Amino acid sequence: MEKRLVLAFTLSFLVLLLWSYFTGTKREQAPTVNEGIKQESPAVVSDSGITQDGNLQPQDQNPVIPQVREAEIKVDTPLYQAVFTNKGATLKSFKLKKYQTTKEPDAPLVELINIADNSADFLSVNFGDSGAATGRNAVLYSVSQDSINITEGASPQDLTFTYPAANGVSINQTFRFYPDKYTIDLFINLTNNSSAPVNGEIRTSLKNTLPEGKKGFTLFTGVSLLLNNKLEQFKYTKKVMKKEGISLTGQIGWIAYESDYFISSIMPEDLKEGGFYGQTTSSGVISATYISPTISLSPSVRTDSRFTLYFGPREQDSLKVVGKKLEKAINFGWFDVIAKPMRYLLIFFNKYVHNYGVAIIILTIFVKILFWPLTHKSYVSMKEMQKIQPLMAKIRDRYKDDREQMQREMMNLYKTYKVNPMGGCLPMLIQIPVFFALYKILGSSIELRQAPFMLWITDLSAPDRLFNFPFSIPFMSPPYGIPVLTLLMGASMFLQQKMSPPPGDPAQAKMMMFMPILFTFMFINFQSGLVLYWLVNSLIGIGQQYRIHKRPA
Repeated sequence: MEKRLVLAFTLSFLVLLLWSYFTGTKREQAPTVNEGIKQESPAVVSDSGITQDGNLQPQDQNPVIPQVREAEIKVDTPLYQAVFTNKGATLKSFKLKKYQTTKEPDAPLVELINIADNSADFLSVNFGDSGAATGRNAVLYSVSQDSINITEGASPQDLTFTYPAANGVSINQTFRFYPDKYTIDLFINLTNNSSAPVNGEIRTSLKNTLPEGKKGFTLFTGVSLLLNNKLEQFKYTKKVMKKEGISLTGQIGWIAYESDYFISSIMPEDLKEGGFYGQTTSSGVISATYISPTISLSPSVRTDSRFTLYFGPREQDSLKVVGKKLEKAINFGWFDVIAKPMRYLLIFFNKYVHNYGVAIIILTIFVKILFWPLTHKSYVSMKEMQKIQPLMAKIRDRYKDDREQMQREMMNLYKTYKVNPMGGCLPMLIQIPVFFALYKILGSSIELRQAPFMLWITDLSAPDRLFNFPFSIPFMSPPYGIPVLTLLMGASMFLQQKMSPPPGDPAQAKMMMFMPILFTFMFINFQSGLVLYWLVNSLIGIGQQYRIHKRPA
């Protein structure tokens, strides 16, 4: 029975490591939305098309389509550098000034746009199924400015893309940029310049390609949305995302593309019944599309819509400022109920120690104190197990040919001496939820991204490596070097195992002694912050066991 328990525990731990690969996605009915949007009568349009209070000004009913050439428009603010193109009125680049790809001083800025497929636009706006005159990357828009430069404390500035479409639906897209926030206001103006009614939906889409080298282990990368006030997330690896796609309907607060630490999101102004479609194409492009309620445009009638865009870090405070409940995008899955308090404690401790490595050590001690009664009882049980080892050996020898009788005698022995054979596994079982919660925090909390500890550990969210070897090492992901912290962790587990009473079965004893080696290989590519937690946890456990063993019987 003990063999089976140990094997079950080991397999359960490995299964938990891979659980995110197998989380299912429920398909729902394709969106059919029929709610209308308020219409207005047309009038004359100004150059900007937008007033400072966010209202769109009227538009000319009979515009003259100018000759337009393809051009790039650069937008520079204290927080980001963006490059728009008038071909499809979309973004070609969006770099965050406060975040670099690595810790190196000359490392490039984080780029949120990674489109490998030239036929895909990172951001697109279409009206109706045909997308006529709106959002096609073959359409060249006229623009209101050649470039925008916003300094700290300056007023917001607008960039307007216009496609008149004299005999169809014309569109104005105006982006409003701010100097002190990652949000961008998007105003969309549609006017029916034809002689016939036009029906359709506004479709606003985000598209991106998985960053090179992304493995998609347990950290979330994919599309998400707030549907009926509930977070829905769909990993890019899901089969349904790669085949039929995901179609949902309901009240949509926002749609987004999420990576480990950053998020790109579109938020409609009004919370109405809308549609969502997400898919991963054969070329690897991940898309998320918001579909508005149906719009009916009579001849010479105009409609206005407003959206909020957020392109930036998944930072709790920044997302809360946006509103729209975008902070719900910070979700740690099954371990959310543990991870969020732990994340709060880490940030709280860091305010005083100014080092997230030290904050992890304090958190580890805090967790150990919290579970001290349980782990103490477990170690006492292990000590009692050690006392009855000779009796267990005699039972195994006496009933070696009768396994059922051996198990009955063992159970009677445990009852007589009030010993729990699984007591030794309790400390590790307690650690597992905390372990995965911390893994999630380190992999998706922007506050801990590239956070230094000491000496060679300059990034707690990356594996620890001493030196940088020019050659590869088996079982190790780049960069290649000596995983000092991981080796120390393995050594501490080995010492802790040696201090525990050995199982009576020699085969089981060998199996248990193999566990530190297995864990060392498993942890070799984990974040150094996670290894630090496990190492400190093991060292405290060693001290606790030593104290119990030194106590008189």
